[in-house]
Amino acid sequence: MKWTVCRQVGAFAFALVALGAPHYAGAQAYPTKPVRILVGYAPGGGTDIMARAIAQKLSESLGQQFIVDNRPGANANLAAELAARAAPDGYTLLMISVSHAISKPVYRKLAYDIERDFVPVIEVSSVPQFLVVGPAQPWKSVQELIAAAKAHPGEIAYGSSGNGSPEHIAGELFKSMAGVDLIHIPYKGGGPAAVGLIAGETPVGFNTAPVAIPYIKSGRIRALAVTEDRRNPAMPDVPTLAESGLPGYAMTTWYGLVAPSGVPREVSAKLNAEINRILKLPEVRERFASLGADPVGGSAEQFGAYIKAEVAKFARLAKERNIVLE
Repeated sequence: MKWTVCRQVGAFAFALVALGAPHYAGAQAYPTKPVRILVGYAPGGGTDIMARAIAQKLSESLGQQFIVDNRPGANANLAAELAARAAPDGYTLLMISVSHAISKPVYRKLAYDIERDFVPVIEVSSVPQFLVVGPAQPWKSVQELIAAAKAHPGEIAYGSSGNGSPEHIAGELFKSMAGVDLIHIPYKGGGPAAVGLIAGETPVGFNTAPVAIPYIKSGRIRALAVTEDRRNPAMPDVPTLAESGLPGYAMTTWYGLVAPSGVPREVSAKLNAEINRILKLPEVRERFASLGADPVGGSAEQFGAYIKAEVAKFARLAKERNIVLE
């Protein structure tokens, strides 16, 4: 009798292990096919640059292609909606930025919720923005730009990567703190915004460091200031906006990877561990440094807490500045 009971319990336990084995084994073998990383902006922007840097290394180390899929539109919300509806199997990921923390409190209607519909994987990097002007523009300092804007209210335009983007918010914060009236011109990503600046479509722009620095170094655009509260090591001669007459001004852009809610924990943990390893590679750190980016890494839980804090911060800013988008 005892043997029969033990045999039945043992068989039951074996069945439970067997039922769980395919899920665990599948997660351990992940990935077994190409993985898509959705990016909500056109190629050449900061989100795209960071996504491609990580995708290349993941492809090399995990033996499957990690493919960047650019789906620009609605300030990256189109790609986020697609990712939110994707199967939570780890084969569709989303590269997010501070834009997604901004969108939640700023847009009246969104078809997704960045906190509810996704699970954090890892924060990849943190970068400043640069206040830049086209090569044909006469302004050599922030104060010269402010003086011109005050002399010609509503006549000078600045470009950003889209309505509600971090560049847009940086520009609105600049307008408020400097007491000037600039026209906002939204593009479908930081890359197109930089090209528009070079072509003379807009005289002023706010661009993230990965986009701006190569153009600054080549002389195709000119930097007036950096948006963080410290100078950037890649551009040490460029003053901060706080140093340029706007004390207290600070705006940082960040990028990270998330997956649709319900993704197997083993899959997100494997991606987190691998990207943490990648961010420590000398060639990756060198590449990021050349773009003015700081690699971040850390746990998924840390990234989730940071997203929550950023949403709350921009909710306060949107209320204070009365920033609402349809």
